[in-house]
Amino acid sequence: MVSESKKYISVKELAEKLRISRVAVFKRIKKGQIHAERIGRAYAIPMDEAESIGIDVLTADKKENIEKAVEKVVKEYGETLRLLGKE
Repeated sequence: MVSESKKYISVKELAEKLRISRVAVFKRIKKGQIHAERIGRAYAIPMDEAESIGIDVLTADKKENIEKAVEKVVKEYGETLRLLGKE
């Protein structure tokens, strides 16, 4: 999970979110398709870059909104959901 204060995403995290290999991410970095900053021997992808290529980062606010929505649905339709689960 990416925290709200985190400003970078690792190559591994980006690869998992894009569902491609780390090698494929490195190749895209080398070609300039993905902007990344070199930190020592590793690369870090700025969150702005990750969001611009279509990665929707789950921030704390988004997670909280999802949890509230799930609670509301379960509260209002809990019995119906239980009955549907039995079918």
